[in-house]
Amino acid sequence: MDMDITDTDNELNMPFSLIVPEDVRSVRIDKYISENIKDYSRAYIQKLIDDKYVLINDIPVTKNYKVKSGDIIEISFPEPVTVDILPENIPLDVVYEDNDLIVINKPKGMVVHPAAGHYTGTLVNALMYHCGDSLSSINGVLRPGIVHRIDRDTTGLLVACKSNPAHLGLAEQFKIHSITRKYLAIVYNNFSNEEGTINKPLARSKTDRKKIAVDSNGRRAVTHYKVIKRLKSNFTLIECVLETGRTHQIRVHMASINHPLLGDPLYGPKNSPFNLSGQMLHAGVLGFVHPITGKYMEFESEPSEEFKNILNKI
Repeated sequence: MDMDITDTDNELNMPFSLIVPEDVRSVRIDKYISENIKDYSRAYIQKLIDDKYVLINDIPVTKNYKVKSGDIIEISFPEPVTVDILPENIPLDVVYEDNDLIVINKPKGMVVHPAAGHYTGTLVNALMYHCGDSLSSINGVLRPGIVHRIDRDTTGLLVACKSNPAHLGLAEQFKIHSITRKYLAIVYNNFSNEEGTINKPLARSKTDRKKIAVDSNGRRAVTHYKVIKRLKSNFTLIECVLETGRTHQIRVHMASINHPLLGDPLYGPKNSPFNLSGQMLHAGVLGFVHPITGKYMEFESEPSEEFKNILNKI
């Protein structure tokens, strides 16, 4: 889900371990890691293996090694290097733009900002081409203009900043959770109630680093939801309103009450119907006080064609 401005990605490059479960056999090591860690591309994982940053039971392996039950996979990372993030002529669905900020309707599959394994094709690359040098510099060269984000496979509205004063003003609104953020989601199972609130703290999972988990020692996370339509085949269309904006918040919260998102590869059933490549989640409403003019602004966007097609089917 959205990540607050105070969150960081530093923990993503910390060494970590995975233990291969009993039901996994004869899967290539690069395929296994890339399927279980969505933060990095398979090509980047292969390079880590080639450079001996991946150990199996304390021994370096090649890319064609096939994991087996009980294998302990240890992954470390090279020291970060300076990379050039280049503008790319990628079409953007611009909902609103002025001298201080720009509101984008992000498509499914687009990563918001560059990170290890994703230095091209991101929203930042597209913004750099569209806005030129007019992007805030507060978040550095990897995240110019980025004040919040949504997951790669989540569609919908996101605001970026073109000036530093606007960035600081919006960052404060995200910090105090005064931003209006409403999402549409298709989830499994019927609800016995029409609406509710999930108040469960979240933190990086201690057993699976690619996941976020409910954790009593985690950061406060609150999601309000209401039923929009009860669908066939035991699915429900809901609206979620974020009071806080933690990583994967809606996805984890809904899974925690037995309503995982349809298509969610991390928190939903392993075998998802409709051959979906990601969760059915759309950031449909985004509202905030313009940090320069002081005027409240609210934007809406329609769900993607894929989202609509799935609704029509069920």
